[in-house]
Amino acid sequence: MKVSFQASRFRRWRLGLSAGLCVLFLAGAQAGGAEGLRVLPPDKLPADQRLEKLKDLNGYFPFTPAKSREAWNRRAEQVRRQMLVALGLWPMPTKTPLNPVVHGCRDQGDYTIEKAYFESFPGFFVTGSLYRPKGKSGKLPGVLCPHGHWANGRFYDVGVDGVRKQIVQGAERFENGGRSPLQSRCVQLARMGCVVFHYDMIGYADSVQISQALAHGFSKQRPEMNQAEAWGLFSPTAESHLQSVMGMQTYDSFRALDFLLGLPDVDPQRIAVTGASGGGTQTFILSPLDPRVTVAVPAVMVSTAMQGGCTCENASLLRVGTGNVEFAALFAPRPLCLLSADDWTKEMPSKGFPQLQEHYRLLDAEKNVQHHPLLHFEHNYNYVSRAKMYAWLNAQFHLGLPTPIVEEDYPRLTAAELTVWDDAHPKPQGGDDFERQLLRWWTEDARKQLAQVIPNDAASLPRYREVVGGAVDVVIGARLPAAEDVRFEQTTSRDGEKSRTVAGLLRNAAQGSELPVVVLEPKTAGPCVVVWLSRDGKAGLFTAAGQPQSAVASLLEAGVTVVGVDLIYQGEFLADGKPLARTRRVENPREAAAYTFGYNRAVFAQRVHDVLTVVRFAKSRRDETAVSLVGLDGAGPWAAAALAQADGAIARAAVDTGSFRFGQVLDLHSPDFLPGGAKYFDLPGMIALAAPTPLWLAGEGTAAPDVVAAAYQAAGGRQALTMGEEVAEKRTEAAVQWLLK
Repeated sequence: MKVSFQASRFRRWRLGLSAGLCVLFLAGAQAGGAEGLRVLPPDKLPADQRLEKLKDLNGYFPFTPAKSREAWNRRAEQVRRQMLVALGLWPMPTKTPLNPVVHGCRDQGDYTIEKAYFESFPGFFVTGSLYRPKGKSGKLPGVLCPHGHWANGRFYDVGVDGVRKQIVQGAERFENGGRSPLQSRCVQLARMGCVVFHYDMIGYADSVQISQALAHGFSKQRPEMNQAEAWGLFSPTAESHLQSVMGMQTYDSFRALDFLLGLPDVDPQRIAVTGASGGGTQTFILSPLDPRVTVAVPAVMVSTAMQGGCTCENASLLRVGTGNVEFAALFAPRPLCLLSADDWTKEMPSKGFPQLQEHYRLLDAEKNVQHHPLLHFEHNYNYVSRAKMYAWLNAQFHLGLPTPIVEEDYPRLTAAELTVWDDAHPKPQGGDDFERQLLRWWTEDARKQLAQVIPNDAASLPRYREVVGGAVDVVIGARLPAAEDVRFEQTTSRDGEKSRTVAGLLRNAAQGSELPVVVLEPKTAGPCVVVWLSRDGKAGLFTAAGQPQSAVASLLEAGVTVVGVDLIYQGEFLADGKPLARTRRVENPREAAAYTFGYNRAVFAQRVHDVLTVVRFAKSRRDETAVSLVGLDGAGPWAAAALAQADGAIARAAVDTGSFRFGQVLDLHSPDFLPGGAKYFDLPGMIALAAPTPLWLAGEGTAAPDVVAAAYQAAGGRQALTMGEEVAEKRTEAAVQWLLK
């Protein structure tokens, strides 16, 4: 029998027991409890899509255009926020003084080259070359040129043999200038009348404070950096604070734009970004996030296939449910030109670009998107590709230059001639201590900014929910599912003297989940539903003898329906019956979290999704059902996170956190690991989002965490917050008594 549950009324029911209080009960049952009712045969696992092979950077990432502008505006806001949160830029780090230094001007005839560097973060330097045209007056277009993963970056030299092969292939024209396609585009753009800043990726050329081997070649976890305090990049603590090389590199790009726009000869209305490969990634990441960019040309990177193989192109949470084509779509309706080659971008003519055309058409800007599939060349930003970019910028910037624009040769500079460091401008210090210091500044700056959104009255509460709640939406990745997405299929049932027991499968179509569920329903049941989750799944409802736990029995006696469920990797999800010790990872051998968690939800988040599915099930069983939430003895963190995301569907909550903090999880593959979990006031920050829901809170001592107390006070529900001070052994009894008063 299949039972469909329609949407129930969403009024919040605040009922005492006399009015029929309903409880969602998450309690840590004794290990080795009774099996209860199995839903599936012993040799069969749930048909849950999340058990399939993990998605990785080589997956398929299609873009589906929205049906209306209104739908796109909602989606665009969500994806931009996801990008900013994932990159550690929500809130944006405080923009400290750039302290720019420009020196060593070289006159190249019709253009000049200067050496430039500035501080993006305090003490962390962005380095590069500044190209300016000669003989021009007034405000000039500005172009940012991130370079990508070419050997030695800004100092790249393909060599005589390499360039001669490219000349024969038609990829380059000149033996001298063609040896550095990176310098070539900067020189030609300057000759066209643009001010160009060609800046280093972290670890390349003059960017020496964090090594290339770490930023782009990281492969093994560093035990000395995996600390709850004084941590380093790629560590579990850095990931729980959303600190990554990709985030730092993106912030460098924001600051490079600040630097470029700070030049007196740059026109703020004509700003372009263009780069290839990893520089293409930087282009399509920065451009939709910064409204100051007016034209973008990402080369050989935007596709529905491989999303970026380097650690500097991946961040936890970034591409869960989205991908590079949608990131490019965020730039619309501003002018966007895409270049493809015989690499992972070769299918763009049929997969990706038609959808971008449809998207731009929706925004009445179809002429503002262009694609050049130069599939007779391998991965490149060669002369032929650059010529397409020159024509695009000529048209978009209204330069009025005759076409076609033909690139001419130039005197290529060596690394010794381009380096910004000399005796008068010595290289800054880097290394492990500097790395820790930089992450410490980033952490403290975020804490200071977030402290400003802790609410102190009703008027300031929406801001907290916007900033912290908006971040938690990304970190957890789900809210209460729609009623039409949740379906229950009954498989077995049996009648007892005072209650009826039903078992079945609870499916969430939106996330592809299938949860084994057992329902204990008194024959004189009221409108109250208790969903009881534990570390042992639905077996936690029962004693070793197969009888309901005493707390469950008390609820049944009170006429309350009790629901047990196996969350993912609990109960019937476990082929060997053993609790999950470590979570899965993608096949990539490099031990960077972003390769797994940049494309897949952490198990902690998936379990919260399951709790929300059960809440919807409980809420929709009949009209006027009120649901309350309790998490005890290890289940408290799931309860707290679900409470934050339940959209007011929970009437009361009793949570024992056990003093759990995401920032103390030092294993990337612990079931408790959650990217971003520590950044936004850790677990208390999530609990605060539930205010003013009546809450019994244990595991935090005699006083509520400051952010929780402040949120309840601001929401006018300070009296609704009760601190459970009992010893651990008595907390279950105390929580039940609080609920049954």
